[in-house]
Parts: sequence; C-alpha cells; structure tokens
Amino acid sequence: MSDATTAPALHVRGRVLLGPDEAVDELWVVAGRVTYERPAGVRDLRTVTGWALPGLVDAHCHVGLDAHGPVDEATSEKQAVGDRDAGALLLRDAGSPSDTRWIDDRDDLPKIIRAGRHIARTRRYIRNFAHEIEPEDLVAYVAREARRGDGWVKIVGDWIDRGTGDLGACWPRGAVEAAIEEAHRLGARVTAHCFAEDSLRDLVEAGIDCVEHATGLTEDTVPLFAERGVAIVPTLVNIATFPQLAAAGSAKFPRWSAHMERLHARRYDTVRAAYDAGIPVYAGTDAGGSLAHGLVGAEVAELVTAGIPVLDALSAATWGARRWLGRPALEEGAPADLVVYEEDPRADVRVLTAPHRVVLAGHIVA
Repeated sequence: MSDATTAPALHVRGRVLLGPDEAVDELWVVAGRVTYERPAGVRDLRTVTGWALPGLVDAHCHVGLDAHGPVDEATSEKQAVGDRDAGALLLRDAGSPSDTRWIDDRDDLPKIIRAGRHIARTRRYIRNFAHEIEPEDLVAYVAREARRGDGWVKIVGDWIDRGTGDLGACWPRGAVEAAIEEAHRLGARVTAHCFAEDSLRDLVEAGIDCVEHATGLTEDTVPLFAERGVAIVPTLVNIATFPQLAAAGSAKFPRWSAHMERLHARRYDTVRAAYDAGIPVYAGTDAGGSLAHGLVGAEVAELVTAGIPVLDALSAATWGARRWLGRPALEEGAPADLVVYEEDPRADVRVLTAPHRVVLAGHIVA
C-alpha cells in the first residue's frame, strides 16, 4: 500500500481541463493533493506535460465478478488495475457478489462506489451473479444491500421470461415502489438493469434514480425520464454484443432474439434522443461480466458516435460524472487523481484510450 503523504511533488504543465469551458496551464501535486499555488522549498519535483483531466469515471462496472460469478482477490486486483491503467480512477460498481472492501486500503487502486450485490427475480438473471428472490422479499433485500453498499442499490428490472420467450419486467409495481422508498429512507439511490421497454414507466414513476443500459427508451418514456431527472448509463460497448447474444439464442428464443436485434439497431438513436431531451447520460462499460476492464475510453467514443457533443461526452466520464457521484474533480485540495494525455481529448476523444500518465493519490502509477 502506498502512502500519499510520501508521494513526490508533481508539476503538471500544458492544459489542465477543469470543466467543459475552463482550463488552466498548470497545477501541482503536493502530499497527494491538488494545488494551484506553486509550492516553495520542494526538492523532489517531477514535471509531467500534456492535457490533464480528472481521473475518468466508469459508472457501470463489476470488480470481483466474471462471466461465471465471484472471483478471488487476485483476479479482482487484476480487474482494478486494468481500469486504473486505462485512466478509470473512480468506479461505480453496479453489482458484485465479491467483497472488495480491501481495495479501499490500497492507494494504488481506483476508488470504488459499490451498489452491493444485484437483486434479481428467481431464475431471471445470470447464474451466480445475484440474490434471486421473489417480490415479497424485495424490500428486505434492498435494505440489506443499501446498508452494504456505498449509497447505491442495484436491482434487475427486466430479463428473459421463459414463459413468453421474450424480455419481461421482473417486479410488480407495488414491490418496486416499496423497495425504492426503503432505499431512499436509508440514504441510498437505486438503479436498475433494463434492456426492454415495459419495465421503465413503473420504475421511473416509483422514484428510481438511474437506469442501466436503457435500450428500451421510447418516445413515450423519454419525456418521463427527463421530467423526473432519471439518469441513464447506456453501456454502448456492451450493447454492441447484442447481435452475438441474439444469434446464440435465436433457435430457442426467437422472439427474444429479434427483440435484442431491434434494441441494438436503434441504440444510437435511443441515446441521442435521451440526450436531446435533457436526460443525464453517463459513461459506463459493464466490464466484469463478459467484457474486459479498461474500456471507458471506447465508451466515450461510442457516446460521440451516438451524437453526443464531444465536451458533453467527456463530461459523462469526468466532471459531470464525478459531480453526480459526489466526488471531487481537480479542485484545490482534492485527491490528486488525474490522467494526462499527449494530445487534446477535446479534439479527438479516442485519445482517452491511450493515457500518457496516470496519477493516483499523487503517484504516477501508469
């Protein structure tokens, strides 16, 4: 474990991007913290030159989880390092069956905001990922994960219903309302996995705070999300896998397969419609199930492909995302978690996939 108090001082020169419309020429890092006052009497001063951003945010990933379920600490560490080396220094872990609290004691690994373990309907999610329960137990399990998490709870809002052979909502309206009310009483926000259309209205009207993926947004539900201020995390690098999933399941579940193909085909239009309506959009990858960690730069590029302006797509993984999650960016005295690039990411967001230097708790770690 590193010690921020022993970190050498750094001088970051070039352009420090403090927000969509604000930049300065330099900052310093002293004792692991950001300062804009030139330090006096510092002997060990290292200079880093380039375009600096706050540490990137992956607002939907899963440290401690792979395609088969929970993983050991060595694998969790490797996942966290993959995110770190890609510049993702703040992770919202949107459901994991593993206890990753030990990562909080490591200054060389990203900060994690946890949502506890997924809560799903019985036999309505990926095996070994979630608590699988029935509606009468939803409030109790939401309360449990609210106490275990870091201010978030994650429920599975829809999944394939083997009876209909298609995606379907997992919870009755009353159960969702009671569960979200309980989470809010305990000071936690609630998010939900949702691919399809028919779970969205009940979740939003019940007071949900965020929806993951949100591929089922339509012209009927987009205004509702905007009115209620419900955020979405589209995970477009994950939605790109829908055609392969659909092909693999087409023989057994043709309705589901065709539905997944339709959701994939309109994915960019869906995200752009959400953005145009004023729905808050944040960058997340869904890494840790079947996807590799370290894809947040690719996700920002996907948001731009969907039609989100470059500065807003950058904000979805930096300034805006940190504000949404209640964490500092590069304010005076903030922890020195930042990423430096050799080129201006405002000119081409693909620069985000190739950090020049990654600084975590004041140390150059990559």
